[in-house]
Amino acid sequence: DTYAYPTDINTAEAEHLWMTLPVRTYVLEREGQIVGTYYIKENQSGPGNHVCNCGYMVASHARGLGVARSMCEHSQVVAVKLGFLAMQFNFVASSNEPAVALWQTLGFDIAGTLPAAFNHPERGYVDAYVMYKSLAGWQVD
Repeated sequence: DTYAYPTDINTAEAEHLWMTLPVRTYVLEREGQIVGTYYIKENQSGPGNHVCNCGYMVASHARGLGVARSMCEHSQVVAVKLGFLAMQFNFVASSNEPAVALWQTLGFDIAGTLPAAFNHPERGYVDAYVMYKSLAGWQVD
């Protein structure tokens, strides 16, 4: 209830969005089970290709176990290794309070608010945020 993808998306469309378009896609496993996945890609092409975009999904049974934090921390290292200078989340539903709080603790700022941009299945129209973090000057091994 926090992604702006159609709820009736089919497998082929989902695989294209999550596995084909991104530069890289990762999964996080614990005890042989996939507990999360994320992709990383250019946020824009051409003059904007130094900023990356990531999308994260956590299995419902793994929420609250630090999976999103681990993936976001990993994605920032990957981003720097790929040469990105910043990371931007284009559409974070304001109703996803745990994610907004986590991204802020990891150094992301709310760069903009999109009023009533997300139609939450229970809350109705809620704001969405554009969140941004500079990675310039980061050193990784």
